[in-house]
Amino acid sequence: MADILFLGHRIPYPPNKGDKIRSWNFLAHLAAHHRVHLGCFIDDPADWDHVATLLDICQETNFVQLPRSPLRPGNAGALLDGMPITIRHFRRAAMRRWVADICTRRPIDAVFVFSSAMAQYLNAQAARALPAVVDFVDVDSDKWRQYAERKSGPGGWIYRRESRALLAFERETAVRTARSVFVSDNEAALFRSLAPETAGKVMAIPNGVDTVFFDPAQDFASPFAPGDTALVFTGAMDYWANVDAVTWFAETVLPAVRRTRPKVRFWIVGANPDPAVQRLAERPGIVVTGRVPDTRPYLAHAALVVAPLRIARGTQNKVLEAMAMGRPVLTTPAAAAGAEACVAGTDLVVTDTADAWAAVIGSLLADTAGTGALGRHARQRVLASYGWQSSFDRLDRVLDVAGNGGDGP
Repeated sequence: MADILFLGHRIPYPPNKGDKIRSWNFLAHLAAHHRVHLGCFIDDPADWDHVATLLDICQETNFVQLPRSPLRPGNAGALLDGMPITIRHFRRAAMRRWVADICTRRPIDAVFVFSSAMAQYLNAQAARALPAVVDFVDVDSDKWRQYAERKSGPGGWIYRRESRALLAFERETAVRTARSVFVSDNEAALFRSLAPETAGKVMAIPNGVDTVFFDPAQDFASPFAPGDTALVFTGAMDYWANVDAVTWFAETVLPAVRRTRPKVRFWIVGANPDPAVQRLAERPGIVVTGRVPDTRPYLAHAALVVAPLRIARGTQNKVLEAMAMGRPVLTTPAAAAGAEACVAGTDLVVTDTADAWAAVIGSLLADTAGTGALGRHARQRVLASYGWQSSFDRLDRVLDVAGNGGDGP
């Protein structure tokens, strides 16, 4: 049993969004076998209600309140000193002091860093020499590059600048740590191409799905009105990629679908809807739920689950969870890229342009036998390829490598 310092940019519980699903499963697995000391930030006031769950499984904890968005005036200094805004946003003296203190008091054997923003705390003198694994999850610098492509003026300049500065920080971090982990082979390959000097230390640990929790055999009451045909999107609705996705779908796809199928409703299910998302609820045929206690009833009774993401990095948990629930999923090439084991046309449907989306939705809604088969194949694919245990096995191996000075496969 080892002492592991786990640093996360966001509290890992509850596992109600993509990064927290991954961090919670990794944390819970490590805590079942080791003494884990957790330092993380809380950017959603509602998450303070869940601190007790983490106190129960961790040896020591440190929770620090953090504003939600890095694009705020307090981080403007990063534009002057060359620092990535992301890193400035997560820079807090309270976290730095705690890391230095616990590394002095506890016999820490290894550090697991969840997201590149937390790697700055490896600079604390007491932590610098410890073997560390950084789970980048996605190549965040490339996400900012994608954002820049959809922004003009000062916003585009800031995003391009953030992409360059963050990539430099990611490369430096990967060089000085034992292993760099990404959520998919595609993300790992992208980072190797951007940082070839780190290629020998980069690997993928894919996400999994809790197929017992997400099980269509369970009985869920429908949240939809009788006779309505529900197209469902799930996700954190203050995340810009999700905001962009539902806005694009609402403006360019849904009107064409509803011209021939007026009972179609687009349900946007997720916490903290951005004002732009809230305004979509004023349009006919769109429902914005806000935070819900459980997404499974919405998935279970959806005619189709849609993931029209035009900006996507890594594995989309929303796609895998819908597939685990046995639902037919329609998504974009960008969102499907992280689901590397899935076969397009058999396990899920992939298309791109607005016209193609509207046409495919019409075809799928008209073919109930076909969508039923698609849902069954989706469930079987998740059962066969996306269990958490294989990810845990890889995590154990990479931490053992870190504890032995970085040698090994």
